[in-house]
Amino acid sequence: MISDSDKKTLEIGEELGRKLRKGTVVSLRGSLGAGKTVLAKGIAKALGIEEAIVSPTFTIVQEYDGRDMKMYHLDLYRLSGEDEFESMGGEEFLYPDGVTLIEWSEKIEDMLPDDTVYIDITINDDQSRDIEIKGAEL
Repeated sequence: MISDSDKKTLEIGEELGRKLRKGTVVSLRGSLGAGKTVLAKGIAKALGIEEAIVSPTFTIVQEYDGRDMKMYHLDLYRLSGEDEFESMGGEEFLYPDGVTLIEWSEKIEDMLPDDTVYIDITINDDQSRDIEIKGAEL
C-alpha cells in the first residue's frame, strides 16, 4: 500500500485494526518519522481507544483499554536488546491478552512469536510511504 498523507496512514491503520484479534503481536518497522505511531493511532481507533496515542519512547510501554481488548504499545528504540527486554518483563507482551504493537521490534527479532504480523514502512523520495504488511493471515 502507498500512503501520501498522515490521514491515509491513519486509515490504513484503522483498516488493519479492525482485523486484529486478541493475542496478536504487530511489529512496526521503519526509520524515525516513517509513520509507525500514526499507524498505531489508526489501529487504536479501530479498537475503540479514545485516549491520545503517543510514542512510548521514554516510558517504553503504554497500555490502553479498548472496546473489547487492551492494546499494548511498546517502543524499544532505547533498549539495548533482548537481555534488557527480558529484564523489564517484556516477554509478557509477546503473548498478550489483547493486541501488542512493537516499534523497533528488530531489537528482539528472535523473540517474536511465529505468528507476528510485520509492517514495514519505507519513506519514498516524494515523502509518500510504502506500507508492506506480512506475516499471519488477517
